[in-house]
Amino acid sequence: MSLSAPDGGLRKLRVAAAGDIHCRKANRDRVVDAFARLDGEADLVLLAGDLTSHGMVEEAEVVCAAAASVAAPVFVVLGNHDWHGGEADEIMQRLEAGGIGVLDRSAVTIEVDGLEVGLVGGKGFVGGFAPRHLPDFGEPSLRAVYAETTAEVEALDRGLHEVATCPVRIVLLHYSPVQATLEGEPREIFAFLGSDRLAVPILEHGPDLVLHGHAHEGSPEGRIGEVPVFNVSLPVTGRDFWMAELDADSGRSPIP
Repeated sequence: MSLSAPDGGLRKLRVAAAGDIHCRKANRDRVVDAFARLDGEADLVLLAGDLTSHGMVEEAEVVCAAAASVAAPVFVVLGNHDWHGGEADEIMQRLEAGGIGVLDRSAVTIEVDGLEVGLVGGKGFVGGFAPRHLPDFGEPSLRAVYAETTAEVEALDRGLHEVATCPVRIVLLHYSPVQATLEGEPREIFAFLGSDRLAVPILEHGPDLVLHGHAHEGSPEGRIGEVPVFNVSLPVTGRDFWMAELDADSGRSPIP
């Protein structure tokens, strides 16, 4: 697999991404066909959560079958649907056994045709956006929600530290770190669609790209400082995969 541009210009990393594919028996053929059409067209495939419909291992089997049809590496995060059935641990094990990389509050460095790419990912979580955040106050159940988001933020910060020297760095989430990609959803539910607490480490470390899903009625694009953020949920993009090319020779890494 070569990243070199056909005209000898800058190398391009071709990224295919999707969120909320909601695999199940009924859409197995469509999902597998969509992945098969990516073969040779993408250098990296990223799935932004809600891989399954009800969080069942048998639904994750569809993801494994689809990923097997494309040569490019596939990495995923889980979403709220993937946790619903109480089989999240088993789903992650099955995906990994199927050769799929699972980012669960973690980071990994991969090599694509000699290019180091740093991937940082997790589910993210809820909490809302300034000036209407969920506070760390009150009943233990609400403070537990705040603590869950804190764990996601801290993991994101650690992961971005780990991949700081990679020429290309990508953050993969399910929940949104910015309001702009939620526009179109009822404002009353913004607090359940993400939190700008997730934006703090992104703003500090300045990765090249942030991808998320979850907001089916949201908007496609936002920014955190100079960092582009894309909502790649299928209902938002209107296609099987959102596609982008990153300049492999001019990443935003602050460390040469």
